[in-house]
Amino acid sequence: MTTRFATMARRPLATALFVACIAPGLAFAQTAKEKALEARVAELERQVQLLLSAQQQQQTQISSTQEQVTQVQAAQAAKPALPAGKQPIQGTTIMTAANPGTTFSYGGFIKMDAMVTDTSDGRIADGSSGRLFYVPSTIPVAGANADGGDPYADFHAQFSRFWLSADHVTDNGDKFKGFIEADFFGGGSNALAGNETATNTYAVTLRHAYVTWNNWLAGQTWSNFMDAGALPDAVDFVGPTDGTIFVRQAQLRYTKGPWSFSIENPQTTVTPYLTGARFNSGDNAAPDFTARWLTKGDWGHFTVAALLRQFKVADETDTGAALSVSGKFNLGKNDDIRYAVNAGQGIGRYLAFGVGSDVVTEADGDISALDGYGGFVAWRHVFSPKVRTNLMYSASHFDNDVSLTGWGVTERTQSMHANVIYSPFPKLDIGAELIFGQRSLEDDREGDLKRLHTHVKFSF
Repeated sequence: MTTRFATMARRPLATALFVACIAPGLAFAQTAKEKALEARVAELERQVQLLLSAQQQQQTQISSTQEQVTQVQAAQAAKPALPAGKQPIQGTTIMTAANPGTTFSYGGFIKMDAMVTDTSDGRIADGSSGRLFYVPSTIPVAGANADGGDPYADFHAQFSRFWLSADHVTDNGDKFKGFIEADFFGGGSNALAGNETATNTYAVTLRHAYVTWNNWLAGQTWSNFMDAGALPDAVDFVGPTDGTIFVRQAQLRYTKGPWSFSIENPQTTVTPYLTGARFNSGDNAAPDFTARWLTKGDWGHFTVAALLRQFKVADETDTGAALSVSGKFNLGKNDDIRYAVNAGQGIGRYLAFGVGSDVVTEADGDISALDGYGGFVAWRHVFSPKVRTNLMYSASHFDNDVSLTGWGVTERTQSMHANVIYSPFPKLDIGAELIFGQRSLEDDREGDLKRLHTHVKFSF
């Protein structure tokens, strides 16, 4: 019994000892779980805060974007409505240094010319302007036994061009325009900018550079004595060059209704006494004066122009005057006639790229103006929107005093042109033109030119 009592007495003690041993572990385990749970709760609270913060930022961004959209819509609503028709590429100007509201425009064309030429009395000098387009004064003229040799070919893209224009209208209605146009003609001689050996380098050539203010024009452009609107639709650079007034030069011009008046850059072309070796004189004290009257309508246009000039070589002077009548007459919607008649004393520099001189010097050094005249007529027929053709005839004549000029100067030139131009797409022209030209000297020697001139031209 004693033993049983002792055994029973020891069991509570062992139980107490067991509980005392595991209680700290249980307490420690409970504390670790609580800490882990608290950490998870803290992490969840942090993630919730991040989500709430992101949502607030997103809501702020949405509000800001909505405000910006509202501002843009209000600004667009305040702008004037765009005009009907073709819309501009961009709504703001690229003329950052120009007056506000200035309109910029750009254009031009890419033109490739290819031609084969046959001249009766020798070859036109390689690299000269006569190898690029029809220039009557470059047709070789030699003796009766002259041999021009085989035909020769030329390819070039020198007449490709581009232009830039800036137009502005003030709040008071004053109109301003600045215009620049250039091509790659290079002055008519490839020697100025390279050769055709490898790179075919050509020089940029200024064609037009002027500013207009309402009725006034100042700068370089077509002479007021020239009617550019009457020029035929040619594959060649000009076409009926012989009888065409063709001059670009610096000037000051005023236009009012059908009338225009100008003072223009002077220059005198001179044939020396009995030598025929022509030169230019810049001794002029007075500018060239021009006046023009123009009328136009659905039927075409008609214009008359007058030219008054002073000629000066050293201290010797003379004067001259010329008249030009030209226009375009529409024969229905598919045909038109273009024409010009030009005549005067000292007209040489203005006619046919200066095929004749303005003046000739006399034995005593005095100068005398030479009479000259020329003209052209051209018929244009449109077969369809894609095919058109042109026929042209042109001539010039000079009354040289052979006792002063000698017999080796040009008396007359003439040419005939026939072309077909095909436009498979708008702004793209593919053309071919047959040209016959002739230059005659005072001693009755003549030289002929036969040419097939083709081109591909894309305007933009």
